[in-house]
Amino acid sequence: MSYEKELAAAKKAVSLAARLSQGVQKTLFQSEVWTKSDRTPVTAADFGSQALVSIVLERELQPATFSLVAEEETGELRKQGSEVFLEGITKLVKDTLASEESYADSPPLSTEDVLNAIDCGKSEGGCSGYHWVLDPIDGTRGFVRGEQYAVGLALLVEGKVVLGVMACPNLPLASAVGETDMSSKENVGCLFFATAGLGAYVQPVEGHSLPQKVRVSSNENLEEAKFLESYHKPIPIHSSIAEKLGITALPVRMDSQAKYAAVSRGDAEIYLRFTLCGHRETIWDHAPGFIITTGK
Repeated sequence: MSYEKELAAAKKAVSLAARLSQGVQKTLFQSEVWTKSDRTPVTAADFGSQALVSIVLERELQPATFSLVAEEETGELRKQGSEVFLEGITKLVKDTLASEESYADSPPLSTEDVLNAIDCGKSEGGCSGYHWVLDPIDGTRGFVRGEQYAVGLALLVEGKVVLGVMACPNLPLASAVGETDMSSKENVGCLFFATAGLGAYVQPVEGHSLPQKVRVSSNENLEEAKFLESYHKPIPIHSSIAEKLGITALPVRMDSQAKYAAVSRGDAEIYLRFTLCGHRETIWDHAPGFIITTGK
């Protein structure tokens, strides 16, 4: 099965979510960053992105049943005192949908519509049927700093990943790994996508340029190899591994699953990830971007 319709819907949903997030990042103030119960940050872009993806997938695919496993929930948004924040999210979603020509004549959304769209992400998934898995803003800390982040979406069918789409709005269209500020380039904004068995591709997140196939690096000279690691405190074992392999270049630190995208197109040869002691791993630490690393 080719999943062409599902892939087209996913690309449209993720592209619109990227459009919304780019607008938020440009005007984000620290006072607009909330802290969740697990002490991780969340912004209007996280909620708005999740609502948008939910709405677009349902409109485009009109499934008999719709299962979305996503990160955000509306508990805090429904509490008294959140009205202004919620109104802002609703406006973001409405304005972004209105910017898409095919949705120009759609009925206007209410705040409750947006809340319900976010709550569509409460599915528990499972090993049977169709399940979408979404990280609406992966790398929120990088997003808040104005750096790298990603919007990641995957489709699981009978427990297997069959397609993945990931937008990296601040990732340059041409490799810039190793440069100090990768978000300072003019030509930025990548949309990566892959269908199982058909390779991985990239195209600009905005515009109509033809997709280009991505391939992992063929560099076998470890002394020249570039390796990526997460934008956390340095992890000693990473330096130890690099030394044993003979890698002389300093690691490039980057937030989000944009690292997977960078490796998939040959920007770097290695991505090291060893969990810090006490760090709680979740599905969002690994999915859905890992399918993108299969581009050969």
